[in-house]
Amino acid sequence: MSNIDTINETIRELKADLRSAMNGVAAQSIRESGMGYKLTFGVELPRLRTIAANYTPSTSLAQALWQENIRECKILAILLYPAEEFDASVADLWLESLPVQQAEIAQILCMERASGMPSAANQAFIWMADERPLFQLCGFNTLTRLFMKDAVLSPDAEEEFLDQAAAAIGSDFMPLRKAVLHAITRFGSTSPEAQKKMEQMNFFSHLFGKDANLA
Repeated sequence: MSNIDTINETIRELKADLRSAMNGVAAQSIRESGMGYKLTFGVELPRLRTIAANYTPSTSLAQALWQENIRECKILAILLYPAEEFDASVADLWLESLPVQQAEIAQILCMERASGMPSAANQAFIWMADERPLFQLCGFNTLTRLFMKDAVLSPDAEEEFLDQAAAAIGSDFMPLRKAVLHAITRFGSTSPEAQKKMEQMNFFSHLFGKDANLA
């Protein structure tokens, strides 16, 4: 059996697993939300992690899964891409291919793979400075994950982060605004000095003044 045949057979097996785990109510909700998938099974992330654990990670398989316009296949592509081989060039290509309606996929990409890259900190700042909403989203989400791992920014990096957050927090793109909120909240928890800086910039009053229901 050729490599292509093996990949196709594995994808068929994965789709059978997805059908077995399908959540009809969740699938209907996702379809009605207008995310633009050809198909969704409504399977939640913890269950997808369990499914992925039964398969061998493979770049070829992950790339093939990513081409499927199916929500769960894209998430499985992220989970099955070997972590040690995932880098910013892959993340950039995948983010470029996503419509903004599929922000959930970008968030999972950051959580499961991008935040684990050796270059994650530098890449987060590159993404935060990008004009494309999903790239900015990935930047802030990646930095949030690094803060959760006790990452500490240099004074210059802190200043840049706060400047980028101040610029993005007024975005009309709700997932990005939420990502900024989570990032500055995590930043504020890193030290009393960081908390004071966050408060001085008055992020929360600006944010809640625009949409009190965001939190």
